Amino acid sequence: MNTQTDNVAARRAYWTEQMEAAFGFMSQMLEYPVEECGETLVALPEVVAAEGLTVAFSQTRIAGRHDRLFYLREGLIPDFIGVAKQLNARGWALKVEDGFRSRAMQREIALHPSFLDIVLQKVIWEGHGQIPTPALLFRRLSSLTATRPKVGTHMSGSAIDISILQSADLTEVERGGPYLELSELTPMASPFISAAAARNRLEISTMLRRHDFLAYPYEFWHYSNGDAYTEHLSISGKPARYGAVDFDPATRKITPILNPTESLHPSADFQQQVESALERCQQQQQQQ
Repeated sequence: MNTQTDNVAARRAYWTEQMEAAFGFMSQMLEYPVEECGETLVALPEVVAAEGLTVAFSQTRIAGRHDRLFYLREGLIPDFIGVAKQLNARGWALKVEDGFRSRAMQREIALHPSFLDIVLQKVIWEGHGQIPTPALLFRRLSSLTATRPKVGTHMSGSAIDISILQSADLTEVERGGPYLELSELTPMASPFISAAAARNRLEISTMLRRHDFLAYPYEFWHYSNGDAYTEHLSISGKPARYGAVDFDPATRKITPILNPTESLHPSADFQQQVESALERCQQQQQQQ
């Protein structure tokens, strides 16, 4: 028995299984009923300052050029405060990696080289070195980031991506990988992380669930509340009260997105970006 080969095979099989499950989940979310409640969004840094909470916010930009919009729906603010307070009492600090995303943000994430190239390399690994078809690559991208507004809970203003820090020294609490780990370690229940990381994931998710933020099963950093994900996962039988919206931070006005099931990525644009990614991949292989 070759333990190393068996482990790689198990990791590859798990990755494929989880990506297919995530794609199926997203397909279900396309059909989930939404009854938009019309709540505006509130800036989380202002809430943190007013409440005197220890919370950090990511300083990076989306797709290298968009400032992050750390906003949540107004009705979720008490739950957010409860989460932050509970974590602080535990000796931990919430780090908000991402909040609301505009259409441009969501569209550009999937096609930015920092994301697309990593996913491409992983799909090549999945296929034992075979270059994937554009259709398969788009399927995997659709499992890892929302390619339609309706399934993008960041676009609903109902989701946060998080890391957890030790309050004493701001070192990161071990969860099996950093924010935006894109591998077989990414699903919440990955069997390939350490026992300590698994315990931390469970404790963090339990704490957030007390305040109605549910974990997305296929990313260990994504939590949401009041949207299609949470109503489906909790088997509530209720329609989501938060759907995909356009948001103007200056006026705090929201506008429900028309035709939210339409793809954010025109096929011609996606094909061009895939070809560019394949060229970068081939150039990298030639340099090795």
